[in-house]
Formats: sequence, structure tokens, C-alpha cells
Amino acid sequence: MPPWPERSPGPRPVANQLCLQGVLYVLYNDMAWQLLPLELEFGSGQTCWRRLERWQQADVFDQLLRILLAELNAAGELDWSRACVDGSHIRAKKGAPTPVRRWSTGGKRAANTT
Repeated sequence: MPPWPERSPGPRPVANQLCLQGVLYVLYNDMAWQLLPLELEFGSGQTCWRRLERWQQADVFDQLLRILLAELNAAGELDWSRACVDGSHIRAKKGAPTPVRRWSTGGKRAANTT
């Protein structure tokens, strides 16, 4: 996980492990971030959400997935015959040209008479 800046204003940050547990708790229970109970000591929902954003910007989960897959593959725990490639997780490029509008070859619709 990316190191926390040494000099940051405000209270001491919540430990990464606790924030990760808070993120997993929210996702597992399918709840809103602001409903994360403070008595669990994962930090506030807003803290966990901000940390998740920071990790996503730093590609922490992509790196974690690569490491996990490499270790499972080395241990012979992956069945690659059941794997499939899916491009639905790839973000569409912004600014791509819009498709040309195709006009209908059918006749025009009749006017509404009611």
C-alpha cells in the first residue's frame, strides 16, 4: 500500500489493515459508507471510502491481483481451463468519434389521430 505522508494535518490516520477491513465490511454487507458502525473501530465510512479511492488511484488492487494469481499459479491452485477473457471490465476510451447516424429505411410513422 502506498506510504502515508509523514506530515499530514489532522489526527493520526487509521491503519491500512483496519481500513481494508472496513471496506470489506461495507462491501460484504452491501451498505452505505455512512452506515459503517464506529464501534467496529475500522474508522468512519468516509475514512474507509477515501482510503479505497487512494488505493484505486495507486493501482493497489491490480497489483494485489497479479501477485495473488502468480502465487496461486505457482502452487498449481489455478484451473486455467475454466478461465475466460472478458473485455467488459475495460473502460471505454473517452473522446472517441461518435458513430454516424443511420437513417431508417422504413416509411415514416403515421401521425397520431387520437
